[in-house]
Amino acid sequence: MNYKLQDFAAPEAVSTELTGVLEPAVEFEGTLAFHGCFHVNGSVKGKVVTPDMLIVGESGRIQGDIKAGVVIIFGKVEATIEAKHRVEIRKPAVFRGEMSTPSLKVEDGVIFEGTNKML
Repeated sequence: MNYKLQDFAAPEAVSTELTGVLEPAVEFEGTLAFHGCFHVNGSVKGKVVTPDMLIVGESGRIQGDIKAGVVIIFGKVEATIEAKHRVEIRKPAVFRGEMSTPSLKVEDGVIFEGTNKML
């Protein structure tokens, strides 16, 4: 996937400075808390907490709970998402779960199985 962080508009309150990457061969279990933009290409089971931006790459997998400012999904997510500003689900993403967000963008070609509550 070729993109730049500038491709994703973010509210002024959300930092898009890249602060970490979880590589494809890495598995993390527990609570992942951070500031800035974190890119998940590996596997996370547990909680993800940030006031800023979470990007789930095509090879990324998350199971658990996500609380973030902005969530952008290209990979597979089975979670409850609470996004303060926005969620974007871009192909070839698969999302299963529940979410609440004031803004939701779902591209053609993604799989969305769940519910969304607009805040």
